[in-house]
Amino acid sequence: MTPPLPKPQAVLTNTDGARFDLGPATEGDVTLLFFGYTHCPDVCPLHMAHLASALKRLPAPVRDRIKLVFITTDTVRDDPKSLRAWLDHFDKRFIGLTGSEAEIAAAQSSAHVPQARQSGTTHAAFILAYTKDNLAHVIYPFGVTDVDWLHDLPQLVKEDWIAPPSWRPGAAR
Repeated sequence: MTPPLPKPQAVLTNTDGARFDLGPATEGDVTLLFFGYTHCPDVCPLHMAHLASALKRLPAPVRDRIKLVFITTDTVRDDPKSLRAWLDHFDKRFIGLTGSEAEIAAAQSSAHVPQARQSGTTHAAFILAYTKDNLAHVIYPFGVTDVDWLHDLPQLVKEDWIAPPSWRPGAAR
């Protein structure tokens, strides 16, 4: 993407009930950010399954540098316990976040993601990939497979983007 998008500023609640500050908690790693919900019939489980499959097949030094952050858009049904149980079906390392409707809306806005509608059940179907520079250089649409992730994730981990100063978070545009 040109220009790349800065990692959103968001403090939400993780599945342990603790506050999770997205920026500091994912600093220095590849962060895959996805907004969805656990009762999604197709997009969310397929994205998660492909990512989980790819991550299991990557070497530990690569896998350990990747954080998948799933932010629910269904704040009514996706309490921390049900969110954790759903994510654990795919990968116990996946980070699940929730919050108030206002907090989720603010996180989506900060990430430049369209607001979910219909009680959070109509949502963006893409994953933002933030590299070590805390910028999203790539957006992965629905339909990306585990083979695609296997190819791209090691490259994202080793990539050292050199963004012009005007593209960096907090820079005047």
